[in-house]
Amino acid sequence: MDLTQLAKNKIKEFADAEGLPYTVRLKILGGGCAGMKQDMLFETKINELDEQFNFEDIQIIVDQISYQYLEDTTIDYIESQFGGGFRFNNPNIKGSCGCQRSFSF
Repeated sequence: MDLTQLAKNKIKEFADAEGLPYTVRLKILGGGCAGMKQDMLFETKINELDEQFNFEDIQIIVDQISYQYLEDTTIDYIESQFGGGFRFNNPNIKGSCGCQRSFSF
């Protein structure tokens, strides 16, 4: 699990704007045309069995089931002429749908 510097900066920027702690949950959800989606959200509750990763003052938490799919993932933030967003660079993905919003392992 890794975060680029730009991703760290954006997490801090968004958390500061909303008055939230620098704690982010990553997870895998069922859905989309290819079967699974990646998600991230600010979190205040850490469960006993969550995997925890610290990057400077940012804490990333992942439930055990999601972690098996997110291991070795790097999270980046991409800015383009059409907007910006977090990008999961996940080497475990085997295929994705045409819109690139869902994937399969």
